[in-house]
Amino acid sequence: MSKRNNIIFKGLHVIAYIIFVGLCIEAGAVLVNLVFSLIKPEVIANLYQKLDLMDMYVQSQPTFFGMFGFILSIAVLKAYLFYEVIVLLHKLDLEKPFNAFVSAQITKISYTTLSIGLLSYVAKQIAEKLVDDGFNMDALQDFWLDSQAFILMAAVIYVIATLFARGVAMQAENELTI
Repeated sequence: MSKRNNIIFKGLHVIAYIIFVGLCIEAGAVLVNLVFSLIKPEVIANLYQKLDLMDMYVQSQPTFFGMFGFILSIAVLKAYLFYEVIVLLHKLDLEKPFNAFVSAQITKISYTTLSIGLLSYVAKQIAEKLVDDGFNMDALQDFWLDSQAFILMAAVIYVIATLFARGVAMQAENELTI
């Protein structure tokens, strides 16, 4: 591996860690927001993202917990996705990239990405129905704007995972032939 590729690969490690930490902070902030919404709602205006859903809580507690459940699940899944990327980057050997672990890890990343996309899409559809029922969902739209992008990204990653699985099979076959 050339020195330039090694620097780029280490840069990807750093970027993946930064994104992972940021997504963990976001998931933690959503959880803190939920807790403060229940315990001390007057503090919400001072919190990260200022996610004030107290009107929804007053209208319907199951809707409030359902929407917060979607938001928290999506945030945790995004953080988990980058955890899986970090695991992949640590175990990836650029000299021999086609191995069973890398193939399985890329497949796992594609499934996690698809889960984020589908969960975001379902939450978006439910939020649109709730708007028709008189709920204000303006504060929540940012949490599932990218649902279609995650679904498309999952498809691309799955194709890459399939190519890696085929590469592993071909490499094993070549090793047996030699």
